[in-house]
Amino acid sequence: MKLKFILIVLMSIALTACAGKPKPQQMTATQTAQGMYQQAKEVLDAGLYNRAIELLKGVESRYPFGPLAKQVQLDLIYAHHQAGDIPQALASIDRFIRLNPNQPDLDYVYYMRGLTNLKADENAFQEFFDIERADRDLSSTRQAFDDFKILLNSFPNSKYADEARNRMLVIKNKLAQHELIVADYYMRRGAYLAAANRGKYVLEFYRDVPQVEQALEIMVESYGRLGLDKLKQDAEQVLRLNFPQNSSIK
Repeated sequence: MKLKFILIVLMSIALTACAGKPKPQQMTATQTAQGMYQQAKEVLDAGLYNRAIELLKGVESRYPFGPLAKQVQLDLIYAHHQAGDIPQALASIDRFIRLNPNQPDLDYVYYMRGLTNLKADENAFQEFFDIERADRDLSSTRQAFDDFKILLNSFPNSKYADEARNRMLVIKNKLAQHELIVADYYMRRGAYLAAANRGKYVLEFYRDVPQVEQALEIMVESYGRLGLDKLKQDAEQVLRLNFPQNSSIK
């Protein structure tokens, strides 16, 4: 009898110990929307983005029309962006814009779309070694410029406006530099008209960037090699007026 009693006591202690162990975080049927969201938010703030996405989707599926629905959607945009899932981040952004065309949080959403499109064009190898290629596709970077422009035009007083403006300046420099890389590629292959057109494009669309001087130099040399004397003289005149210290001016 004593042995049986001891075994019963030990089993009771074991069961009590198991019940006292903390369980992994998981959604339960009895959790409220606020409780579920708070749990997901803590995971998100901890930087566990993939797990946060799972939890936020759980909240969204269970409470699709609740008072937290829009905040959950915004957090999913951020989580997908941080997790590096560019297609899903953009899909979540476009969905939010479509479903909430008059939301005051749209400035944040357009800001995130700009950041996400910038991220789409990033190439770790090229950025690390400062390598650019003439055939590099920068369509997402151009889209990011448009995203930030929409933000500034629609929400000029947004707290993201200054950052968007700074990003646009960086993007313009990057796009202008890329045009000159392409122009140089054409120059080295004797495609002088194509090179001149790239320089002209910089003048027309990025006239306030430092690369304008180099664009004019390319135009002068290209038109000269093509025997287009009038166009060469016009480019030289613009170069002389705006950059009188330029070493290529005779």
